[in-house]
Amino acid sequence: MRLLLIGAPGAGKGTQAQRIAEHFGIAHISSGDLLRKHIAQETSIGRSVAETMRRGDLVPDGIVMDVLRKPVEAASRNGGYILDGFPRTVEQAQQSYEVARDINAAVQVALYLDVPREELVRRLMERGRQTGRTDDTEEVVTHRLRVFEEHTLPLLDYYRQRERLISVNGAEQVDEVTAAIIERLQRVREEIREV
Repeated sequence: MRLLLIGAPGAGKGTQAQRIAEHFGIAHISSGDLLRKHIAQETSIGRSVAETMRRGDLVPDGIVMDVLRKPVEAASRNGGYILDGFPRTVEQAQQSYEVARDINAAVQVALYLDVPREELVRRLMERGRQTGRTDDTEEVVTHRLRVFEEHTLPLLDYYRQRERLISVNGAEQVDEVTAAIIERLQRVREEIREV
């Protein structure tokens, strides 16, 4: 099963992606984690994206696709993946579909964690206080949510028309969200197998 997880910053994508990956025995691939690793290791990619990420802006498509290609290809050969954090625009989705289709790794299901904006702000500010992450200041949080609303939300229509789109209330308790996701994905997985 090849899944894409869509959700605003603070929606709980990382937590849910790990749980889904463990439950279904698939790889969890986070574009943000991979890019942060490049920054920490001070690679050429890391140096080129550090300031962009600090501001809360989107990293250029080509860079993200380069970082993701090998992990996605490997995971597709080994049972599937849940991709967290990419694509973030319809253009990225279209480009990545062309690449993924050629290597038989295209997304089969898009999963949207729907969380109200006020709850997202509360979670991100709390995370910033607890972790000291410099990209969780109020100014950056507001900017990141605006970028998500303008650039990423249109993906919902794109995936609704292309593949399967599942929407889950991400504002519930973590365990309840996980249970709802697994229940929906079990049904979809059976449908995928039948095709």
